[in-house]
Amino acid sequence: MLKPLPHHALPGLWLVVAGLGVAASSAHAEDNLFYAPPPAADESSGISGKAELGYTSLSGNSNSETLLAKGSLSWYTGPWTRTLRAETKRVEDSGNVSTEEYLLGARQRLSLEGPHYLFNLARWNKERFSGYDYQATVIAGYGRQILDSSPHHLSLETGPGYRRDAWESGSDRDLLVAYGALDYEYELSESATFEQQLSTEATIDNVISRSYSAISVPLNDNLALKFSHEIKNNSNPPDEADVDTDTTTAASILYNF
Repeated sequence: MLKPLPHHALPGLWLVVAGLGVAASSAHAEDNLFYAPPPAADESSGISGKAELGYTSLSGNSNSETLLAKGSLSWYTGPWTRTLRAETKRVEDSGNVSTEEYLLGARQRLSLEGPHYLFNLARWNKERFSGYDYQATVIAGYGRQILDSSPHHLSLETGPGYRRDAWESGSDRDLLVAYGALDYEYELSESATFEQQLSTEATIDNVISRSYSAISVPLNDNLALKFSHEIKNNSNPPDEADVDTDTTTAASILYNF
């Protein structure tokens, strides 16, 4: 049986952002995979992508290394937008690994007439110290572009899904998921943008909520400096989990191509 942790439980470890590094809590925080790629337009074609990298190395009284790497690839065909995404995160302090996480995801968006669209997504993630060996999720549903004129862009999504939770204890469980999400972007200036993403996945066992906030400031046509803050809460994590809420604060270089 899963045992709820107190709601006031908080992650205990923070690393300081240094240079192009990452600050992470006892961090098993998964990058929120809710991202509503822009609809394909008549002129949309080809492939675009993003690569994000943050790294910190501290030595002296404290010897630690932190690595954050993310990548996504999108391509457009008529009304379809398809995206692949991968992420890895690792924190090591004095030779002891405190965070190790891997994530793979795929997403499709089919634009309909007007502000409506359909979507489906699949996600696989594996993170040590979370109590799970891995989690695999598939979701499909309906989305609506509420705002789509500068400087505001807002879309909402909802739909059913399925998730397999494989616990470190060796057992696993298949669960039905009720999903809802919000994606908001605000153009702070002609170049800088603020984005806020929220998502909730509810099952009979638990509710997993995610929040992702970020500000991007371009350095040139391809490079940008990105500051982000993520929060993930599991209302009822496995007994082996250290905490029920994880946070990640990051400063990284973003390359667009």
